[in-house]
Amino acid sequence: INLHGPEEMEYFCRGMQAYSPVDAHVHPIPGDMPGYEDKIIMAGGTFVQGSSIELSADGPVRPPYTIFMQGGLVFEHSMLGILGAAEEILKHRG
Repeated sequence: INLHGPEEMEYFCRGMQAYSPVDAHVHPIPGDMPGYEDKIIMAGGTFVQGSSIELSADGPVRPPYTIFMQGGLVFEHSMLGILGAAEEILKHRG
């Protein structure tokens, strides 16, 4: 999912995290991660740390500002996460 800048990456991850079953109150921010040149942002309030089957999103904070979304055990939860992410972006676009 290509976005319009680093702020939109944060908004997307914040919106998705808000609909996660674990740590929904957490606001993801970009951070350093070993092995990566750029800061990485991640959203994933999942029951199993690092699980690729559960709904999560991440990406390096650099052009073209792409978020990679994966997983989603059930349709309803996936849609809530996606809509929450979109709503957060649109709320800040004005």
